[in-house]
Amino acid sequence: MTEQLRMMAVHAHPDDESSKGAASMAKYVAQGVDVLVATCTGGERGSILNPKLQGDPEIEANLHEVRHKEMDAAREILGIKQAWLGFVDSGLPEGDPLPPLPEGCFALEPGEKAAEPLVRLIREFRPHVITTYDETGGYPHPDHIMTHTITKAAFDAAGDPDTYPESGEPWQPLKLYYNHGMSMARIRALHAYLVEHGHESPYGEWIAGWEKEGRKEREFTTRVQCADWFEVRDRALIAHATQIDPDGPWFRVPLDVQREVWPTEEYELARSLVETSLPEDDLFAGVTADITV
Repeated sequence: MTEQLRMMAVHAHPDDESSKGAASMAKYVAQGVDVLVATCTGGERGSILNPKLQGDPEIEANLHEVRHKEMDAAREILGIKQAWLGFVDSGLPEGDPLPPLPEGCFALEPGEKAAEPLVRLIREFRPHVITTYDETGGYPHPDHIMTHTITKAAFDAAGDPDTYPESGEPWQPLKLYYNHGMSMARIRALHAYLVEHGHESPYGEWIAGWEKEGRKEREFTTRVQCADWFEVRDRALIAHATQIDPDGPWFRVPLDVQREVWPTEEYELARSLVETSLPEDDLFAGVTADITV
């Protein structure tokens, strides 16, 4: 008997799974891989970013339930499984100085306690590959940084029988990746193409901000060819209606341009317990499908 390949993507909020690595997940689902998204929080402190829905009192009063339904829709579009870890959204603090984080939120949970539900889920699902954010969170949202922290800890703890012994039979994932869905290199390439061909680019302010910050590009190890699933990615993202304006900058670059200029999604291999050669074009490189149960 052989075992189906399994992948887990750990994200902070509903909608993150559709903006970071979604086309890769849809591709792997189409190839028969079992894909599970672990969503750390319910996104209940998120802002309503779609101007068409702002000011709706029913949505504002029931944002937690609305975002759960949006996640259900996105899950169906991507063909994935999805599980909630049950933590409370920390919100994105703004101001100078920054206000304190709200009591009881995900980012203030003790790391050892916060990692346990993820360890339990890893042991239940038994993924061979896990993806999440790098240590910066991709951007400095406290929930993204906490998601990185607990995923890195859970990757090691899940296979250790002496750690969280009451949380299921040990299972050791084989590879851990950091996703880079909106990499600087991708944005710069799309911006250059649009400007060269006389089109308006939505990315000028982003690039100027990065240059002002002196932000450095991460090193990619793995590029997954997934252009055929960009349309699926966009439909899943639009399903998060409170978070995404379908007429906004996310969708101003035609799909045929994206497919031509940047047909991949990028990852950074953080840990591997199998032999692999870099650069890779597959998150399962080095992981055999012929794993005996």
